[in-house]
Amino acid sequence: MSWATLVAMTHGLILENLVKRFHTASRGEVVAVDHLSLAVKAGEVYGLLGPNGAGKTTTLRILATLAEADSGTITVAGVDRNSNPMGAREVLAYVPAEAGLPVRLSPREVVRLFARIQGVTDGNNRADALLERMGAASYADMACGELSTGMKRRVVLARALVHQPQVLLLDEPTDGLDVHGRREVLSLIREQAEAGRTVILSSHIMGEVERVIDRIGVVNHGKMVAEGTLDEVLAQSKTSSLDDAFVALVHTP
Repeated sequence: MSWATLVAMTHGLILENLVKRFHTASRGEVVAVDHLSLAVKAGEVYGLLGPNGAGKTTTLRILATLAEADSGTITVAGVDRNSNPMGAREVLAYVPAEAGLPVRLSPREVVRLFARIQGVTDGNNRADALLERMGAASYADMACGELSTGMKRRVVLARALVHQPQVLLLDEPTDGLDVHGRREVLSLIREQAEAGRTVILSSHIMGEVERVIDRIGVVNHGKMVAEGTLDEVLAQSKTSSLDDAFVALVHTP
């Protein structure tokens, strides 16, 4: 068995030399993602960290098939994302920083709709169970436009999990949640990894990252500047906390 085959079998997500450029009127060509490579195992929570504008969200959007890279290869749970984007969508879920919920539909309608789109067997019951798990059951029949920011986050997470994806992409998943809600979401993230899913977590809250991650990748200007376990990243940055490591690695004042 070749090394490449072994990696593909044990890793839920593999990026190789991902590049994405934008052309702007004021700055000309901007390289948002600059030959980024990483591999995340099934059952692993990977923290993707970096300052604003580092390329994190662009990378996640490309992985989620919502944007196209200029070059590079991506394998999602064994599916070639570039040649088979629809197949990749069947095995992944993306939770963006913005809720993006239809304002007139209820949480129950939204999650059940996504269950039907994904062909989930017994999708209605699964949708209702997820809303209960996320603490949104008592709001399930309200219009999404009337929900608080925190409750919208819970609904978006339920929507993402309804088809039991193998790869979960999370962009600031606890944004707008109170302390209790944050703890619930972090617990849910660990549960997903323990169930064998691959999880990529992008967050600006270092304390949250430390609690749930197995490995960290720090990006700056689209490039990977440090990667490894928490202890390895601290050693690379010659610091004693993730906050200090982050500042040292991205040269943030």
